[in-house]
Amino acid sequence: MAHSNPAGDAIDAPESDLAVARAADPRPIEAVAADLGLAPGDIEPRGDGVAKLTLDAVRSATADADAAEGTTVLVTGMTPTPKGEGKTVTSVGLGQALAGLGESTAVAVREPSLGPVFGIKGGAAGGGYSQVLPMEAINLHFTGDIHALTAAHNLLSAALDNHLHQGNDEAIDVRRVDWPRALDVNDRALRETVVGLGGPARGVPREDEFVITAASELMAVLGLAEDLTDLKARIGRIVLAEDVDGDPITPDDLGVTGAATALLRDAFRPNLVQTVEGVPAFVHGGPFANIAHGTNTLVADRVGASLADYLVTEAGFGADLGGEKFAHIVARQGIVPDVAVVVATVRGAKRHGLEMWPADFDALAATNLEAVRAGVENVKRHVEVVESLGIPAVVAINVFPDDAESELAALESTLSDAGIGVERSTAYRDGGEGATALGERVRERAGTGEFAPLYDLDAPLREKIETVAREVYGADGVEYVDGASDDLDRVERWGYGDLPVCLSKTPYSFSDDASMTGVPEGWTLTVREVSPSTGAGFVVVKTADVMTMPGLPAKPAAEDIDVDAEGDVSGLF
Repeated sequence: MAHSNPAGDAIDAPESDLAVARAADPRPIEAVAADLGLAPGDIEPRGDGVAKLTLDAVRSATADADAAEGTTVLVTGMTPTPKGEGKTVTSVGLGQALAGLGESTAVAVREPSLGPVFGIKGGAAGGGYSQVLPMEAINLHFTGDIHALTAAHNLLSAALDNHLHQGNDEAIDVRRVDWPRALDVNDRALRETVVGLGGPARGVPREDEFVITAASELMAVLGLAEDLTDLKARIGRIVLAEDVDGDPITPDDLGVTGAATALLRDAFRPNLVQTVEGVPAFVHGGPFANIAHGTNTLVADRVGASLADYLVTEAGFGADLGGEKFAHIVARQGIVPDVAVVVATVRGAKRHGLEMWPADFDALAATNLEAVRAGVENVKRHVEVVESLGIPAVVAINVFPDDAESELAALESTLSDAGIGVERSTAYRDGGEGATALGERVRERAGTGEFAPLYDLDAPLREKIETVAREVYGADGVEYVDGASDDLDRVERWGYGDLPVCLSKTPYSFSDDASMTGVPEGWTLTVREVSPSTGAGFVVVKTADVMTMPGLPAKPAAEDIDVDAEGDVSGLF
């Protein structure tokens, strides 16, 4: 099917996302910035089509907390398959649709980690005619923010081990070092390691581990910092280890807070790019949606909501994870969603209707109307979660090219019959035009709710955890095992009981068991570990052995990525 670009020329359907990106004719980044009222002096170009906002521009846009009056649209989703259901495509397409409806619009999405890019998912900048540009740069090194985070993280690791080597004046207990090392590549061999071997000149031997940079607490810190002063304060209070008395050791104790902040000075500034249709887009930050809060940076959202009438922002995984955390962690800092879009797919609904785990994508390709209708219960539950927070919801059916019309109709009619507002989106194929009906529905629903978190910050940590378990996940209760109860007591003794909780569980079920599909009932949430992310400002509650350093699959996406003699990259899809 032909697609109309902003110039009005017909474009044939692409063979790949990369083909669309290379065929696009981007606007000068200064013109994109001007759409947001930014002057050339407010941005610092970083190559073709990429710029960082200056600190002065950030300060000006975010100086008044009440200035962020734009309508905030949160894009979340149903319980996904491992391949995802297209939230980024929907976010970008919706932003383009709202711009096409005459609204001043900005899109804000996370920066791709190299782990997924070279692992199972490939490129992660949207897709088709609803992606952000320049696609190759965004999926690879971009502006170096993730590299800066990796360096700052490992500086803290090096400083801690150097302190042990130089005499350990802070009496750090080497058995209670919580701060790992970081790398932005999937490498399962580094999940557990030992450092300091080889004699006294090589440091103090101890067990260690690596996490992928997206799972570093520094990524969450960058994502929630309001300004450089706040960034520095957050870094300074990160718990790196415990001393022999069981008290926390922080970067402030080791005297390296300023150095780590210096490495992140430029990374703090939002990155401005554009969509295929030239709509302003911020690509900034990328914390995990289980170990952290799973959305782009607060500062990017604040700038977007201040400078545009509509901000379309995205949270990771489903409404039970990214959506809930956005409400209880991000929204408490002033970015409150006026409306939420719950992304659903035929493929995702069918998996739940078939009670399928692990996902068999060949089997999911077969038409099965009964399974689609049965799987709608999962979508409905995610809508209920969103609306329980006082946020009006709209379901977007993200249409894949090979979806059967009969299954799309079954999904759409079953949701409509349940009284849920639903619109199809063909944004991948048709860009903003394919999400116009969704944009109109979003405009109608925006601002019709009243945001209401499910728990108060002054409630005990156990009460907060149980509230999320019961009201969001649908659990009958909570069980604490493997020392988790002692962990909670220690966190509260340290004075962090008034922080929000960030529950970490599988994204593939409402429960803590990926094989429990649909809307599980009659189960108990098992909490295995609790730890404070004091810099980020929340308490992480782990329900399983959380994978913070993924491994490469049997056939990683890296095997399809190449570069020719002219420097042209291929294989980024």
